[in-house]
Amino acid sequence: MNFIAVGVGGAIGSLLRFLVGIGSNHLWNVHFPLGTLIANLLGCFILGWFTSSYIKMKKLHPHILTGVGTGMIGSFTTFSTFSVESVQLMQENHYGTAYAYIMLSMIGGLFMSWLGYKLETTIKKPAAAERGDL
Repeated sequence: MNFIAVGVGGAIGSLLRFLVGIGSNHLWNVHFPLGTLIANLLGCFILGWFTSSYIKMKKLHPHILTGVGTGMIGSFTTFSTFSVESVQLMQENHYGTAYAYIMLSMIGGLFMSWLGYKLETTIKKPAAAERGDL
């Protein structure tokens, strides 16, 4: 059943990734892989939030958790495209752009994961305090 959940989630995530790529081409017409950056940063944020929220709550079936986390978010983000685009930028002598892209992706990804996690834990604390759970 996990195979089906990952497959369905993967199909949804890759279609969303494709739409982000198409949409970003219209936003910024420069030699910069904006679509991949947006998808990766957004995916890092969502996965940080998702893992701190739904996995801890254990209210979703494990197949759904796997389908969303591994399937959908895993196919929405793309390390391979990030790597290829970075190498292409360097081969085209756009070293400054490549460096900026790599730094934004790596530091931004870690920050967005932390922000998603932090957002969830910050929201949970006031609600738990109101219930007297703390």
